[in-house]
Amino acid sequence: MKVDILIVGAGIIGLSTAYQLSKMHADKKIIVVDKEPETAKHQTGHNSGVIHSGIYYKPGSYKARFARNGSKSMVAFCNKHHIAYNQCGKVIVATDESQLVNMNKLYERGIENGLDVQLLNKDEVTEIEPFVNTVGGIYVKNTGIVNFKKVTEKYAELFKENGGMLRLNKEVNDIQVESDKLTVVTNEETYEAEYLINCAGLYSDELARMAGVRTDVRIIPFRGEYFELDEKVEHYVKTLIYPVPNPDLPFLGVHFTNMIGGGVDVGPNAVLGFKKEAYRKIGFDLKETSQIMTFPGLYRMGLKNIKEAVGEYYRSFSKKAFVKEAQKLIPSLNTADIKPMEAGVRAQAMKPDGTMLDDFYFEENASSLHVLNAPSPAATCSIEIGKEIAERFHQKMQAAI
Repeated sequence: MKVDILIVGAGIIGLSTAYQLSKMHADKKIIVVDKEPETAKHQTGHNSGVIHSGIYYKPGSYKARFARNGSKSMVAFCNKHHIAYNQCGKVIVATDESQLVNMNKLYERGIENGLDVQLLNKDEVTEIEPFVNTVGGIYVKNTGIVNFKKVTEKYAELFKENGGMLRLNKEVNDIQVESDKLTVVTNEETYEAEYLINCAGLYSDELARMAGVRTDVRIIPFRGEYFELDEKVEHYVKTLIYPVPNPDLPFLGVHFTNMIGGGVDVGPNAVLGFKKEAYRKIGFDLKETSQIMTFPGLYRMGLKNIKEAVGEYYRSFSKKAFVKEAQKLIPSLNTADIKPMEAGVRAQAMKPDGTMLDDFYFEENASSLHVLNAPSPAATCSIEIGKEIAERFHQKMQAAI
């Protein structure tokens, strides 16, 4: 089959991009392929459902700009298409005096990013979240919750209404690059495309190399394990409760999240996965495990963060230790109050020197664009990322005229 644009990945980024392209280029034949039998199977489907504000991110970065604009465009999209959401706000809590310096820096970053944030003393935090342990906090008004799987399904529906094609159960096995076309070989069909957009998440680095992109980025999987509060203690959490994060790590720490469909999640931790789709604690794939464990960046990152890594693994195998971490925020929680949920896997881009890429990251050439780092808050930013990719494609088409 011949197409103009082929997108790999039917998660929230792939389908947002497809939808935006189908609006901007109605004359183009666009197809989305994915190896799974349904959309939003991986990072999107395991997302905690938070519409992020952008407080954490470096001013001027993609994440800061896209989250600020994306939270607004996501709410507008949900209103337009009758998707349930709740702008409940969240509190970022300092549990110890030593965290106040970083908390104040985070507040200043929120102001610099143009957000509606409020610095709170201990009493003001407990007015919002009476069960929390705190010496102060930040109230972030521009934060909400939604079901991102439903958002993704709506993107797919609108894309198909615009004439787009969605093909599931199509795993990409090879990409052959020629001067005027790309040939994408799947397990069932072969496609000839003029342009390729890679939104394959955990496998985006492999597809980039298939397409001839000489990138040194490697996707390293980190499993995030969640628990759910028992119904009898759900009243411990009124909004969303987050700790003051470690500024040296890309993870936000164990936090409490009200879910749009009901219930309260606790988590995640962040432990290295030994294969790409590392949803279980123990699981190996000969090829993938070898690639992960022989990547030099992994060891350089690990040496810099050995204490944190050991702590994450300990909490992974010890429910008591996980609860102890959660008790820093809500001391009255105990091990009987939580039950395990299905884990998620974060596709974290890493350089050979051990640097974990913090911002969204794209690589491209004349015939393809590759999304090589789109972890949280990518779901919040999905409309803005889709617009960015569509605009890059549009500029290439204009330059070719």
